[in-house]
Amino acid sequence: MSEQTFSQLPLIAPLRDNLASLGYQSMTPVQAESLPLTLAGKDVIAQAKTGSGKTAAFGLCVLQALKVKDFNAQVLVLCPTRELADQVAGELRRLARAMHNVKVLTLCGGLPMGPQLGSLRHGAHIIVGTPGRVADHLHKGSLSLDSVSHLVLDEADRMLEMGFQETLDAIIRKCPQHRQTLLFSATYPPEIQAIARRYQSQPVLVQVAGGHDQGTIAQHFYRLADNAERAAATMALLWQRQPQSALVFCNTKVECDELAGKLVEAGFSCSALHGDLEQRQREQVLTCFATRSVSVLVATDVAARGLDIDDLDLVINYHLARDAEVHVHRVGRTGRAGSQGAACSLFTGRESHKIERLQNELGLTIREEPLPQVRQAERHSERPSMVCLQLDAGKKQKIRPGDILGALTAAGGIAGSDVGKIQIYDFCAYVAVRRASVRRALQVLSEGKLKGRRVRARSITD
Repeated sequence: MSEQTFSQLPLIAPLRDNLASLGYQSMTPVQAESLPLTLAGKDVIAQAKTGSGKTAAFGLCVLQALKVKDFNAQVLVLCPTRELADQVAGELRRLARAMHNVKVLTLCGGLPMGPQLGSLRHGAHIIVGTPGRVADHLHKGSLSLDSVSHLVLDEADRMLEMGFQETLDAIIRKCPQHRQTLLFSATYPPEIQAIARRYQSQPVLVQVAGGHDQGTIAQHFYRLADNAERAAATMALLWQRQPQSALVFCNTKVECDELAGKLVEAGFSCSALHGDLEQRQREQVLTCFATRSVSVLVATDVAARGLDIDDLDLVINYHLARDAEVHVHRVGRTGRAGSQGAACSLFTGRESHKIERLQNELGLTIREEPLPQVRQAERHSERPSMVCLQLDAGKKQKIRPGDILGALTAAGGIAGSDVGKIQIYDFCAYVAVRRASVRRALQVLSEGKLKGRRVRARSITD
């Protein structure tokens, strides 16, 4: 497949036509390497990093094989986090939009069981979920995997790191023995090789480069005298670089909250993301960051797994990652799609062994740099150009992005260029609006109607 185009694949017409309408033409390396194999029915182990196009790499395969008239669960996709499960489900729905009545259901913890039970009773073709909640439904008898023909383990290495080994074993024992199993992992440690031997039949290994070019990422390393300097050093880097979107990695939830609090006090537009947040809080945080209504996101590795934000200007390692693979995964979130990115890592003398490991395992030449000296007059941060508005209606009220966009632009007279990303959830929706148009947008949404009903709208960022 020298040209690596989707048109060369033996896809059914709805998938082929939809890919063209989405502008999908050339395949990414992981898609070009794995899709001919998966479409041929082979079990595949694909080593590919976030942002490499892996969802389409397995999504086209499972959709191609779907029996649409059969509403039993035919595909099970397991993900380590709720954020990744939501992201995968959304992409599968996009890929399937030209197919008739394909049902994709997410089963994740942190949400009430009741609505999930109701959805399961109505049937679904594809289940995307986290291991814990899928296991809960299997235990209750509300989910049957007897008809599963395709099993996908997405970010399998992360699921093992999070301690899901026994849960995965229990779930997979409920799947038919004769099935196609696809395993996607950012790394390929011995543990992944072991589960491949247990779960797969004569798998083919595909190893490709990540979804970004390391040459577009400038890495900087700063030695600190002690831990007390970390917050001030982070602020200095943010003041100096003034990124529109920055992701700061902390190793613990406590550090996330403490640092985010200090950054907010210093005037930064900032939120924290970690495993202790309720689902609604997590949705808000991720949406505000994705819509560029919040400039800085302070997160743990687990919470940020599956986070796929384009044009991320800066990554800051508040602490160095626990190993070289995680460092590469963190840094690779910037500098995507050929854009320039920067990664700044803070470390103390006690972490010198981690620096040596990075140099040895990644072949990096690390040169320590002095922290930027920021004058008092320069210690300010620009407010985000977008403000995020929350509406108290969502999918359950049949609200679609076009309804919100039409209300703002047609009825409200707001320029389309002043409206940013729109995210729709079950019972609420979010829309980013340029700061100068916020007052008018709130007036239009509050005084008008969407789908024949009044909708309350409020700003959730300053």
